[in-house]
Parts: sequence; C-alpha cells; structure tokens
Amino acid sequence: MVGSKINIIEKDYGICINNPNYFLAFSDFTVSDGIDIIENVNILKAKDEFDSTAKKAETFNQSQGSYIAQATDSLNYFNVSYDDLTIFTFMANDVAVEDFTDSLKVANSSKGFVDARINLSHVVYIDRVISPRDLLKIFKIITNIKAKVLANMCLPFHISNILNTNDFLAILANIPASDEQNLDINNAEYDEIDLDELKIRLEEAIEISVEDAFENLNLTFGILDYFVSQGILIGDLVEAGLELVDIEVTQELKDKLESQILKSLSDVNVITLLVAAMRTEEDFAANRIREVDLRGNRDDLYAGNVLGLAIANLIAGTKAAFNFNRYIEAKPGIIYGLPPMLDCIFAGLIAGCVSKIFEEQSLNI
Repeated sequence: MVGSKINIIEKDYGICINNPNYFLAFSDFTVSDGIDIIENVNILKAKDEFDSTAKKAETFNQSQGSYIAQATDSLNYFNVSYDDLTIFTFMANDVAVEDFTDSLKVANSSKGFVDARINLSHVVYIDRVISPRDLLKIFKIITNIKAKVLANMCLPFHISNILNTNDFLAILANIPASDEQNLDINNAEYDEIDLDELKIRLEEAIEISVEDAFENLNLTFGILDYFVSQGILIGDLVEAGLELVDIEVTQELKDKLESQILKSLSDVNVITLLVAAMRTEEDFAANRIREVDLRGNRDDLYAGNVLGLAIANLIAGTKAAFNFNRYIEAKPGIIYGLPPMLDCIFAGLIAGCVSKIFEEQSLNI
C-alpha cells in the first residue's frame, strides 16, 4: 500500500501521483525544473514534447496544483511499498515472445529491432524529509543500480540495444514543515539520511522491480534470441550445413535438416554448451579475463573445438565428431564470418545435425 499521504488518480490518458502536502522532487521529466516543489506527479500518454505534455498535464490537473509531467507510450505500471519506500514501476514495451516451434520460442516485435523499445521507468517515493542534495545523490544511486541490474541480466545484444533508451526517473520526498509558498529549500531542516543503508534497500527494491517488470510483460529469452543477437538465423545454418554434402540438395533435405537443428536446440545439454561458448566469446572479446589476451594469435585456444566436438557428439555420436573436422576446416556459409569460439560450436551443431539425418537415411555425407 502507498502511504496514507499519497493519492493515485488513474484516467485513460494518464496517472497522477498526488500529495496534498507536497513533494520535493528531483526528476528528468519532460516538464520539470529538475528540483521542484509539487503536488502532482503526472505520467501521461502524450508525445515526448514539452508543449503537448504540459498542455495535457494542465488538463489532467484541471489547472490546480503544481506538477511535473512525463510523456510515455504506455500507462502500464505497478507499485510496491517497503516501510518508508514506495517504488512505482512503469513499463512500455514493443516486444512479445512468440511460438517458433512446439518447444522453442523467440522474442519478436512488429516494429523490428531498430524501432522497438523496452522502457522500464521508476518513480521512487521516500516518506522522509530529504534535502535537495541528498535527492540528487539518491537519483544517481538509483540510475547506477538500474544499469547494474540490467547488465547482470546478460540480455541478448539486440534486446539490450533497445532497452531503456527513453526511460524516466523521479525521486520524491516530503517537504519540511513550512508554508509551502515561503519555503526556503536551501536553508530548511532535513532528516539525516544514511545513504549507505538506503542504497542497500534500494538495490534490493530496484532489482525486484526490474524482475517483476519482465515477468509482468511476459518477457523471457531463450537460445533462439541469443542466436539472433549474434546475427544467426536457422536458415543460415541449414545453408551452411548442406554446402558440404555430396548428394542433390532438395527442399525435403533442407526441411529435414532444419527440423533436426530445431530438435537439437531443445536439448538442454546442447543449449548449455552453446551458451557457454557464446558467453565466453563475449568475455574474451571485451578483454574481461585478465589472464587471456586474444588480440593477437588465437591458435593456442582450442577450447572451442572441444565444445564443438562435444555438441556434434551429443547429437549424432562418433560419426558427427569426424564430420566436425570437415566443417570447422571448410567453414561453409555463415560459419566463416564467426569469431573463433562461435565458429566451432556452430560447426559442431551443423555437423551433428547433418550427420544425424544422413544416419537415419543410411547415407554418407
């Protein structure tokens, strides 16, 4: 429950968080002076322009009470309170998880992954009398916490690229006991705030908020999403897999290979090895492992081959392990342009799946 001082007014075009005793606010809102003494916090369905947002906010408030206002695409939100701390989480999302097969799903957007957006925004109310200087510190703390929480989720690149490109944040607190018209915020008396203790509480609250937001939006990510983040499509793997076969490539053969690839991607062990290699390649490329410097020669790194062989063997046994060598040496199709760890695992996936369907037909590759 939100504190008894706070009223939430919901309309089809906006949400107002109202405090008749006034907030001291620090925000990055469309309509705001940065630090504001206000009665109303307005989240409005409007274009992200000062004039249109301000006009709609004035209508929302019926020209009564001071306010800040933020334009948004969506009014989807939830709020949770922890003692003197209330977190409002606002969610705007263009991405949905769709069925790809009976056992595989993929995140997609009708807007494409250039124009699509996922914005998780927050209004944080602290039921304390907090100074403008501490509000600014808390604003920075929460900004850093959000960035850290989202980074730790290790989302696919194309999802990270559209995440929080237009989010907003407001920190609300109580004003000192005074006549609001005559309040001198620079010389007023404020509560002593233990920022270290508050930071710990905020870290937990924001992490829960972000996790709950993804759950509320039904946004989860799987192996196909991480393929997309690497620029890899199933059709590319099918084409690469059939470049080295010695028989006529028919549509039936393409369909069988695609079916086998998708079936293999439902195997938790195959997924585990693929993800291990993709995460490792990401860490190596970013020079995150001090003992590993692969900016020059990578010939001594053969762990990718080990993972590729393991994937091929998981899918189709010893025969696939032999065929893996053909695919990693030839690097057909999309395999050629992949980084060293990735070319190995996808060569292993292709070798395993091609070997499997040829084994079922008693044919040699």
